[in-house]
Amino acid sequence: MIIGRLVSPPSRRLAATLWAALGLLCSSPVVLAGALPDSTWTALTPLPRQAGAAVFALAVDPNNNQVVLAGTSSGALFRSTDGGSTWSAVSSAGSQITTLAFSPFKAGLVLAGTQSSGALGSVDGGATWAPATGVEGRSVRAFGFALTLFVAGTDRGVYLSQDGQAWTASGLTNVSIDAVAVEAIHPPARLVAGGAAVGQSPSFTLYQSTDSGSTWTPFNPSVSGTIAIKMVAPSGPLPPNVGTRPLLVGTNAGLFASNDNASTFTPLSGGELLPSIDYTQAAFISNHFDRFYAASDGGGSGSGGLWRTDDAGSSFRSLNPPIPSITALAVSSDESPTLYVATFSPSDHLAELWAYHDTGGLPQGPVLSPAPPVSAARTGASTAGTDVLQLIKSPQFPYIALGVVALMVLVGAGVAHVRGRRH
Repeated sequence: MIIGRLVSPPSRRLAATLWAALGLLCSSPVVLAGALPDSTWTALTPLPRQAGAAVFALAVDPNNNQVVLAGTSSGALFRSTDGGSTWSAVSSAGSQITTLAFSPFKAGLVLAGTQSSGALGSVDGGATWAPATGVEGRSVRAFGFALTLFVAGTDRGVYLSQDGQAWTASGLTNVSIDAVAVEAIHPPARLVAGGAAVGQSPSFTLYQSTDSGSTWTPFNPSVSGTIAIKMVAPSGPLPPNVGTRPLLVGTNAGLFASNDNASTFTPLSGGELLPSIDYTQAAFISNHFDRFYAASDGGGSGSGGLWRTDDAGSSFRSLNPPIPSITALAVSSDESPTLYVATFSPSDHLAELWAYHDTGGLPQGPVLSPAPPVSAARTGASTAGTDVLQLIKSPQFPYIALGVVALMVLVGAGVAHVRGRRH
């Protein structure tokens, strides 16, 4: 090899790695963080040391679509600053992470709920975490945000906070709450909370507060199912000519919407709309009251999936996720949002993470990411293949590739010059 004769022996291994990397660059596409292909499913790097652990919570920073958080059934919290290309462990809760949520109104503030271990809070976008006070020992299952108020649904009612760190019980202490939503973000905040049916009741009860959680009024919604799994309302501007924000309620039997402060509900599932299954995930596209996503793990039926509507639920289209069982969903605040999705395969207990830049096109993919490299320290030897994979995953790879091309030009010029002198 010409390059082998022009460089010193200690540099030959690096040179070989650069040539191999250049060959891969020319022969196969490499998806870089922040440059996802449009409307194409792309596999993300697996979370480190989390084989067999499901991901039930994802969140993306509303101010930076590359900052992503993931919480696992083992209680581990991970953070990525490059759109899921690499992950760093940032905390361990000791029990399952049930929910993750960034505040849409306070930059950098993010909350994590756990199963029986209270809550965690971060004020730096999830880089560092501290235990929240007032909810110790509680199962914290959902968060909601008003302009000056944070809301948490727990196994012992609803808790409120002014800063996300110190929490106090607001009522419903004898009720197990699985879902909360904020319908009016300005004081006094209008809140809705719900959980599972009690005893032999055929339906669950919702609770509404019109005074920022000081008092609560129970009511029975006209929806099917025995548990309110997910509730969400948009945090952006109110719909035109309407004084209320729409409310989505996902149950173990379907998805429902209300446009009149939960007085009445319209089914969005059943018939020719969405399948009548459990809906564990729902998210609005930022600043749009009529554009949202709904997702389901299928409840073991194999009928799960991910759907989008652009007309407030009058019609839906499937985004055809690679695996239909969706266990977590996070949607960025972009006009053409990036979706971060966790899936789980019941057959082999494999949890996977995916990204999807939704530009409205026909869903494609998936584009598979390379397997994580084997550690040279564990194998006792480093291989050229490992070097190449590590090089490709580094953010410097595009610049190295350009350097290789420049090196090739210089080497070619040098060889031509030597040959010219010989003649």
